[in-house]
Amino acid sequence: MSQIPSPEVQELLQKLDTDRSWLLQQIDSGRWPELRLDLAALERELGQLIIRASELEDEVNS
Repeated sequence: MSQIPSPEVQELLQKLDTDRSWLLQQIDSGRWPELRLDLAALERELGQLIIRASELEDEVNS
């Protein structure tokens, strides 16, 4: 399996974190109240994914 160069991975993780942050702002502002619980769960899972991917990237590059 080919590896994605580190700068590309870091850029992708940064974009995902930006999207996660935007989603959290939308939830906090009261947008989509009927989906609040599902979107909050999605935001948490996305945060966990970003953290784990960053940890794995660090392990690969050390």
